[in-house]
Amino acid sequence: MVAVLNVGVDLASSRAAVALAEEHDFIYAAVGIHPHDAKMLTPVVLDELRTLAQHPKMVAVGEIGLDYYRDLSPRPVQRQAFADQLELATELGLPVVVHSRDAYDDVLSALGKWKGTGVLHSYSAGPERLEEVLALGFSIGITGPVTFRKADSLRAVAAAVPLERLLVETDCPYLTPVPHRGRRNEPAYVRHVAEAVAVARGMPVGAVARATADNAASLFGLL
Repeated sequence: MVAVLNVGVDLASSRAAVALAEEHDFIYAAVGIHPHDAKMLTPVVLDELRTLAQHPKMVAVGEIGLDYYRDLSPRPVQRQAFADQLELATELGLPVVVHSRDAYDDVLSALGKWKGTGVLHSYSAGPERLEEVLALGFSIGITGPVTFRKADSLRAVAAAVPLERLLVETDCPYLTPVPHRGRRNEPAYVRHVAEAVAVARGMPVGAVARATADNAASLFGLL
């Protein structure tokens, strides 16, 4: 299976993700408001996300969550937007794509009260929080930093995650993996993430690619 999940971060990119999914059989969409733009999540915007979610190629709510590193929206506003979009995911019966940066206590607390599943996107909390995430039934998304020289902690995570709960991601246009670090990221570079994960796990890269593709298909209901 070859598929791309194109993830929205605001209303414009969510609309664009759905439009692109309409044009290509192998592209699917997620819609959501990133914590950076949480202050933009008005009831009108939430209703439009609900409408976009009716599209058959829309398979997840995201990218949602909390970001206490940049704090581009006030933290109480971020928490409310996160709660509102988790509720939307419940209403729609969809998984979520969750962003967490310097906010794992509050993110895991919110997810612990929510009855659903999804992926902790671009996981960065290290091995010490891994069991908490797995206990919630969430998958772990590994991105380009796993290829960075000083990413021993993330490689330890990649080695420790049960294979059936592991996803590989790009987060393009950001977090470009080695050997393309410093340039714009793109979906094709996900193979470098898979290669680094395979080395960390002591597995053939083909086995990692097959397993993570199957995991994504199962989590997001991809055809």
